[in-house]
Amino acid sequence: MQIERLTCALGAEISGIRLAEAATNDDLAGALEAALLEHKVLFLRDQDMTDAEHAGVARRFGELEDHPLTSSVDGEPGIIHIWKSPESPPERYENSWHHDATWRECPPMGAVLRCLECPPVGGDTMWANMELAWERLPDHIKEDIADLRARHSMESVFMAAKPIEERLAMKERFPDPEHPVVRTHPVTGRKSLMLGAFATHFTNHHTASRVRFGQDAAPGRNDLMNYLLSQATIPEYQLRWRWKPGSVAIWDNRCTQHYAVMDYPPCVRRMNRATIKGDRPF
Repeated sequence: MQIERLTCALGAEISGIRLAEAATNDDLAGALEAALLEHKVLFLRDQDMTDAEHAGVARRFGELEDHPLTSSVDGEPGIIHIWKSPESPPERYENSWHHDATWRECPPMGAVLRCLECPPVGGDTMWANMELAWERLPDHIKEDIADLRARHSMESVFMAAKPIEERLAMKERFPDPEHPVVRTHPVTGRKSLMLGAFATHFTNHHTASRVRFGQDAAPGRNDLMNYLLSQATIPEYQLRWRWKPGSVAIWDNRCTQHYAVMDYPPCVRRMNRATIKGDRPF
């Protein structure tokens, strides 16, 4: 197995292996897990896999979960379709920086995404290293956000266009959780910035140490939220991956954000994804 770094911030391309063999090869699965912890996102080209093999590889990292709004592939629980075409509804955009499913009490550990069909140009995906984003914050910002927590919600993002009955029913099923703004990786112990498109507001910002008068509250929290959200957009923390059929990406959702670039209509882009269950952030 060969490993080639792709940027100074994160990401590595793996070659010399057939990824599907990791489903049954303990040594290969262990090497991939170690590489993922080091590089945060792994990429492979020219991988011919069935949905069953795809799910088998993903399960080496943990149990798979389903998305409440996207059905699993027939006969293979845990694999969902992310398929776009010229006929797709216009509101089904993807382009926002986010950690996957932070609207869950326990967001995913990561995911394995496989490209079946993509535009000849466009439709790239970008990732950002949120450990690096935290490390390079000014010290006074680190001190201020060390104990901050934030509410996360699907209601304010992809559920917003749904009928009110459906939106409220989904919110009852998945109550908006509260997560730390600075997360500790459960394996490496490294800290990272955990804010993205699903974060709506800080839950414990309005304290005497931050707010002198009520007039301080809104600009103070909003400016800080926007500043922290903007960290994922810094190029020095990023990687951009160009898809080809047979390409696969494996990422650690605990310490990265990603952004699917929606620059390709009216083209077809067909991706299959396995999402791996994670732990409650701390």
